[in-house]
Amino acid sequence: MSYEILMEKLGFPRSELMRKILEYLMDEESAKVASLLPGTVKEIAKKIGMEEEKVRRILEDLFVKGVVIPKDFKNREFFRFARNIVQLHDASLASEKMKDPEYAKLWKDFIEKEAHGAVLKTLIHEGRKLSRVVPAYNAIKDLPDVLPHENIKEMLKAQKKIAVVPCSCRNVTFLTGEGCRFTKENAEDKRTWKCIQVGRGAEYVIERGVGIEITVEEALKLIDEMEKDGLVHMWPNTAKIVDPRISVNCNCCADCCENFISAKFAKVSMNSLLEKSRYEAFVETEKCNGCQTCIERCHFDAIELYRPEGSKKFKAKVIAEKCFGCGVCVIGCKQNAIKLKAVRPPEFIPD
Repeated sequence: MSYEILMEKLGFPRSELMRKILEYLMDEESAKVASLLPGTVKEIAKKIGMEEEKVRRILEDLFVKGVVIPKDFKNREFFRFARNIVQLHDASLASEKMKDPEYAKLWKDFIEKEAHGAVLKTLIHEGRKLSRVVPAYNAIKDLPDVLPHENIKEMLKAQKKIAVVPCSCRNVTFLTGEGCRFTKENAEDKRTWKCIQVGRGAEYVIERGVGIEITVEEALKLIDEMEKDGLVHMWPNTAKIVDPRISVNCNCCADCCENFISAKFAKVSMNSLLEKSRYEAFVETEKCNGCQTCIERCHFDAIELYRPEGSKKFKAKVIAEKCFGCGVCVIGCKQNAIKLKAVRPPEFIPD
């Protein structure tokens, strides 16, 4: 019955795949403790008729696994169960301790077969897109009037604490043998990690022992590496740079990340869940040699080849309505033929 209560809380009361995920993470006794949350160690011990020390050991184990979240990460007394599918997915998979292909396969099947709609609903709150694209720093660093909250390096410099963990999404594709066509990342090699946690998010992964704290300088270097690989920076859809609710800087790819995967299987446009940056790419046709690197790097299928009238060569062309202004194409263009331009006003990014 305990698993059923947790499945109900997550919105999948009859999902056999969800049950298998929960059974992998905890036994029946642990599931019973989790099903009685939220509450303090003392409150749960009283409800279940178990010694407080045993309840504490169970909750500490579930905390490390990413199943339960304490209100205070250091003085862990009050706990709650994972808020939703996305939180359980990210917390349990974005960990150097998670290296099991069996568990990764369970999540892959669950997202593709059952959970894409719920993931989209979680990522879109009351009709508002919760995340936005932040343009690549090296694509806008020389442009005028760049706002502080669209300069990813300035945004990271403002953080008091930064950590890095393996990306939960790319961990799945790595463990299931598919891999990522944009970058190499896996939980086994800390040098490959690319999911940046900030503020309370950084405190969370450090206390769990699933990630590592990094300096601002290390974070900025990581940004350069990710842009070279062709990853898309994402941030909560707000002009705020520092806020208790801002906990992660995702750096995404179309073939691994839950945003893209859920949109693909739900057959909806990325426009429905992700906000664009203020920028849009454009091509200086005379410089373009038609190499197609920009097409290979674009996560949004926003670039195509065409042959200009009177020309024997094909050139790249940006499909404006599909472009999210991530700047990945700009970084990869050796001919310097693609650039970004601001096409939306500063107030486009909400306060």
